[in-house]
Amino acid sequence: MVPEFEILSKRIICKESSRYIGWPTIVRTRAGELIIVFSGDRDSHICPYGKMEMVRSSDEGVSWSDPVVIRNTPLDDRDAGIAETPNGTLITSWFTAMCPEEDYKDHAATISQEDQDRWIGHWTQRSTDSGLTWEDPVRTVGSTPHGPIVNSEGNLLYLGSGTFDGSQALTVEESTDDGRSWNVIGTVPRPEGIGLGEPYMVEARSGKLIGMFRLGTANLREKFLRQAHSLDGGRTWTMPVNSGILGYPAHMIRLPDDRILLVYGVRVPPYGERARISSDEGETWSDEIVLCTDTSTDLGYPASAQLEDGSFLTIYYQIDKPGEPTCLWGTHWRLCD
Repeated sequence: MVPEFEILSKRIICKESSRYIGWPTIVRTRAGELIIVFSGDRDSHICPYGKMEMVRSSDEGVSWSDPVVIRNTPLDDRDAGIAETPNGTLITSWFTAMCPEEDYKDHAATISQEDQDRWIGHWTQRSTDSGLTWEDPVRTVGSTPHGPIVNSEGNLLYLGSGTFDGSQALTVEESTDDGRSWNVIGTVPRPEGIGLGEPYMVEARSGKLIGMFRLGTANLREKFLRQAHSLDGGRTWTMPVNSGILGYPAHMIRLPDDRILLVYGVRVPPYGERARISSDEGETWSDEIVLCTDTSTDLGYPASAQLEDGSFLTIYYQIDKPGEPTCLWGTHWRLCD
């Protein structure tokens, strides 16, 4: 059954003329500010110029600042995530990539092997002044588009994808020092014969961790989210199983009434952003809530924040007009029950 809901507005949050924007994450801080981080100032989906940028709103998403660059390594900076710790520290996350040399030969020639070795990988960085300045980044084993979460003990947990013990793995890293360092505390088993990536998790009221994973198949009609859970703080996990939810990747938040809100993008017709609700800690999910539709497959990576009045702002990237590169959008909506 589809929960009763109301779309209040849809609007462009950030548009960079002739430049491509992608993969945003949003947080509502304890001070009541909305902050979005994303990869911006790009040529296209794949290019070497991506920078981690940030926009912010002090009026519940009615207006937004101009974008500012908060990390620009010599490589392509992608998949920006953000979280706020109980101390008010902002933690942003991302990974870096080298663009295929055949596409950007001249640019690739300007990047030294030393720079490649220095910057390739997965990263987080801290800000203790609401994002005005940022400390030097620290490496993580894995990464994921929407970054780490804060658990009920006030520690950071980071479910990501990376290389661990010499092989590709889905890892859980923990930080008990406010994001200054990370340690792997667990891994998620992977079914044989399929690839899983771009994970995200949420902590339910009972302490159960619910994880969602993007399926690695190239067939968009088979990309059903895989789901697993942990009952021991992320140290051990069940085998991921098919959730029956078509789309990717997942972002989840726990609501004040302990329901779980899940959002994800759909890249088969009708394209767009979707949401579902779980009232039983991820055991079952409602039917789809349609937050927006589009005509292009290059869209998605939605993330949500709950506003002071209980409504939601779900942000994502997609095109505005045919022929233009992507930009950041937001759907303001509310549940009616």
